[in-house]
Amino acid sequence: MEETEDFVGQGPHPVDDDLFKEPTKKRRRSDRDQRFRAFPSVEQSALKEYEKLESRTRRVLSNTYQKLIHSVFLDDSIPNGVKYLINRLLALIEKPSLDPIYIGLFGSTGAGKSSLINAIIQQAMFLPVSGESICTSCIVQVSSGCCEQYEAKIHLLSDQEWKEELKNLTKLLHRTEELDREEADAWDRDDAVEEAIWKLQMLYGNGAERKNYEELLRAKPKGKIPTSRIITLKAEEAEELSVKLDPYIRTHRRDLDGKSAETQIWPLIKHVEVTLPKSEMIPEGVVLVDIPGTGDFNSKRDEMWKKTIDKCSVIWLISDIERVSGGRAHEDLLNESIKACQRGFCRDVALVVTKTDKLHLLEYLRERKVGNQAIQSQREAVLERNEVIKLQRNGILKEKLKRKLPADSKVLEASDLVYTVSAQEYWQQALLTEEETEIPKLRGYIRKRLLDKKRRMVTKYVTEAFGLLLLTDSFNCMENLPNEFLHMSGLRRFVEEKIQFLEKVIDQCFAHIKQPLQEGVRNAKASYRRILGTCLVRSRGNQGFHQTLKAVCLKNGIYASRTLARIDLNEAITQPIYDQIDPVFGGIFRAGKPNGSALLPHVEAFKHSLQEKMMEIGIRSGWKYDSHKKSFLIQEISAILGGLEDYILRKKRRIYESLTTSVQSDLKPCYEEAAQIAGKKACERMKDVIRRGVDRQVAEGMFERAQERMQHQFQQLKNGITEKVKGSIATMLTLASSQGDGLYKELADVKSEYKEMEKLHRGLREVAENAVLRRGMQDFLLKMSPSKVVPPKS
Repeated sequence: MEETEDFVGQGPHPVDDDLFKEPTKKRRRSDRDQRFRAFPSVEQSALKEYEKLESRTRRVLSNTYQKLIHSVFLDDSIPNGVKYLINRLLALIEKPSLDPIYIGLFGSTGAGKSSLINAIIQQAMFLPVSGESICTSCIVQVSSGCCEQYEAKIHLLSDQEWKEELKNLTKLLHRTEELDREEADAWDRDDAVEEAIWKLQMLYGNGAERKNYEELLRAKPKGKIPTSRIITLKAEEAEELSVKLDPYIRTHRRDLDGKSAETQIWPLIKHVEVTLPKSEMIPEGVVLVDIPGTGDFNSKRDEMWKKTIDKCSVIWLISDIERVSGGRAHEDLLNESIKACQRGFCRDVALVVTKTDKLHLLEYLRERKVGNQAIQSQREAVLERNEVIKLQRNGILKEKLKRKLPADSKVLEASDLVYTVSAQEYWQQALLTEEETEIPKLRGYIRKRLLDKKRRMVTKYVTEAFGLLLLTDSFNCMENLPNEFLHMSGLRRFVEEKIQFLEKVIDQCFAHIKQPLQEGVRNAKASYRRILGTCLVRSRGNQGFHQTLKAVCLKNGIYASRTLARIDLNEAITQPIYDQIDPVFGGIFRAGKPNGSALLPHVEAFKHSLQEKMMEIGIRSGWKYDSHKKSFLIQEISAILGGLEDYILRKKRRIYESLTTSVQSDLKPCYEEAAQIAGKKACERMKDVIRRGVDRQVAEGMFERAQERMQHQFQQLKNGITEKVKGSIATMLTLASSQGDGLYKELADVKSEYKEMEKLHRGLREVAENAVLRRGMQDFLLKMSPSKVVPPKS
């Protein structure tokens, strides 16, 4: 029931007694115009028209809201119908103009993420790029806004969050027994130990690694830590902010004598938000996110790493041209990106191959296997190699996605799954034109995503606002409504029947995953020992793995480092289950036609059938006397069930991860036991405890419990859906059909607002037609324009 309460509490139209709230002020026109600087003139015109529609709609809603408030201001009690209407108006007025589009740049250290962002935003060295040091050390979000200056906010771990990490770091460095020389050397070379020493020395100075937890709690950090745990940097120019920001987001290597480099506060940094003023390259509403490839040892930073990936609607998998053809790191990042499509909001995955200007011509010509045409220059070789890479990697990526996602997933329909870019050539243009670097192509993709989202948002917003004005205008003429319409008994019965049918459909959708779950459990039980053995073995034996394994146990089976591939024992041993359920799971939460196991299309079909039945019953019962209420009810159903889709997508992450969280919970005692082991042969003893603990839990039904918990999460989602539909539609029908029950009263005249809103609603079609016409003109002009001059051959 907790899920249901969580959902119902987020219903779109709660009755709130605090009705006299002032709506937030609208944005100044000059500020609004600045938002479109990143767009060509044709797209600017379309955006301005949509912005004008939205702005005028907000003004009409605000005027209507003020009139209603004044009409009930002196009343001792406000009828429920009026409360409903006022709260709906206020919710629409204060609804964000556009939820940000998060585009995640996901890749290993040195892949070129920061260089790519720098090129996209037209700031050559804004974010630090790889030299001799590992660069971006935390999640960095870059967006543009209407601020006058360049601004960065550096968010630090809270005091409690750092204490948790500090306790784990000191546990890693604590030796309870003397080790022999070989074991001591291996301990010193351990990756987890090196990183722990590094962090403590950087924050507390040399010798901090020899202090215990209580001593470090009393120690004063070298850097100044603000009480707000946020550091704000501002500058007039990009270069100035870049210099200020660099020490916070660049991971510096230690000097040869072991001393920490200049940045003392780096271990406390959780994430960084950078805002550019009025960018001509990145439109407001888009957030580019530089995401490190492996997560973090700190629980909060690691949680943020996963949540950041999951909230991205687009993921660009960034890979250096020299690493794109293989390697475990690349494969792990690709798998994590595909999982984001399953558990998060991601709808588009693409491979962005960077540094494509890097090519040794003689080696390329010797190994060249395509084409009969002679290569005359470095430029021709680069362009040919880029096309070959695109064809090869496009096929490989599409096959990988097909194995994990439903066959009709939109990502598989994308025209561009692979981009070949060169940030260096974008600036130098010695070999390639600006267009051939594909930086402008990525910018065009960003603009198109934002324009499409803005169009959908404004269309939905204006339509929903029109429905509310229809209802408001009808409140003052209810006395003439026929009684048989007001009771709507036929419609109520139909709603009850359709809800029962929807419950059956949901059960059928979820039933599709039962057999793959069972098959996956069988596979997991047959293969977990082999998988676990692979995870616990390193190519160099136990050397340098002792404390890393302890770190895995301290974090309940997960270890994320800046130098090692991510280790997640829980995910590894449940992977055979995910291999079986992934295509079915993706099918349940996909959009499309209402067939098979897809849940969202069935919800959409439920909405349309309800609207059609409402029309049918309304015509028989006297809709002709109240077309306003008809339109309101039809559009209100769209608003209610539209919110339902957002709820379903938010909950799918919990469902998807229920397998690994269940296994992690069951294995927690064995991880805790292993984490306590120290002294001679500790690494082998820890492995033995983990193996025996997993064997014991598997024998006691660990995988079967994980299966049951996932099915329970599906049931909770079903309960939330049906409770939402029942509660919201019942409230809406009661408010729409009741008269003389104290639900309504005579309100202020809003006919002028209604007429204005009717005009705006008609304007939606005109704006769409104008956009089509402009695109046609633009395409014609592009065809007629001369081609760009290419760089000289070299």
